[in-house]
Amino acid sequence: MDWTFTEDRPIWQQLTEQLTLRILKGEYPSGSRLPAVRELAAQAGVNPNTMQRSLAQLEQDGLAVGGRTAGRTVTEDAAVIAAARQRRARAAVDACFRILEELGYTKAEALAFVKEELDHA
Repeated sequence: MDWTFTEDRPIWQQLTEQLTLRILKGEYPSGSRLPAVRELAAQAGVNPNTMQRSLAQLEQDGLAVGGRTAGRTVTEDAAVIAAARQRRARAAVDACFRILEELGYTKAEALAFVKEELDHA
């Protein structure tokens, strides 16, 4: 797995986003066990405490469930995963329209532009 980081936000937030995306894409399927903190930290090249903070955020977001001895698993609650996927999709659409508006497109023009691109895809 490739882990990429930027300088503009804390690493733990970027880890949380990348782990969330992997859950939403099914790389970590519903009900599956997540790798151990130290294993994930080694893969990402980060401090285990940083990875622990990210995994704790996944639990807070409802995407992971912690067990005292069994480690963490991906939630089996399909509604939680579906809601997170929808939030992520809406954020992507919002970002797309915000960029097009910055370029001077009206919402109607931006929508027409997106539809045109879809027709050519």
